[in-house]
Amino acid sequence: MTTTAHAPAENHHGAGHIHVDYPDRPVEYQTEDGALKILGFWVFLATDLILFSCLFATFIVLRSHVDGGPTGKELFDIPSFVAETFILLTSSFTGGLATFEMHRDKRNRVVGWLIVTVLLGLSFVGLEVKEFVHMAMDGATLQRSAFLSAFFTLVGTHGCHVSLGILWMTGIIIQLVRFGINPITARKVFIVNMYWHFLDVVWVFLFTVVYLMGVM
Repeated sequence: MTTTAHAPAENHHGAGHIHVDYPDRPVEYQTEDGALKILGFWVFLATDLILFSCLFATFIVLRSHVDGGPTGKELFDIPSFVAETFILLTSSFTGGLATFEMHRDKRNRVVGWLIVTVLLGLSFVGLEVKEFVHMAMDGATLQRSAFLSAFFTLVGTHGCHVSLGILWMTGIIIQLVRFGINPITARKVFIVNMYWHFLDVVWVFLFTVVYLMGVM
């Protein structure tokens, strides 16, 4: 009861100087600027999809070019990449819960679920860094073969995106704590979760094309 009583007051204070153009829409779409920025982010995701498509195509062409070096079957640790997949899928779910609670005007719950999402993202990145270090110690470096160059570029690009998402989400958490839920912070929560779900979809393809096909 205490949380429910205080959150709306904080949210109203945060939205006090924000002009609302469409009060009947979901909070992230209530300003014309917010709606345009969400549309613009869809365009950005389309360009990022092109980037990953090119990296996937390059990897598929080069995955058999091992030059006598280690193959994916020799390098990939099944429990490790399965754990990474489980963690990232779970983080996408918790990010979705944050958006759900945002539409219910529950700021503290939004913050809580975003914190859980960030922690899961950190766990994912930690496992990926551990995987890269272990491979490098075994001599499987970026320069060893075309296969490893394509692998590290593709998986590393995704990992960099996840790391950026963690920093981005942390900044939004701070803004939510300071200003509550209003059309501006809601739009940021919505967009960062779009970004996070996109990375989750990319990882599903990574899991299938790189890891599963690599160990078969």
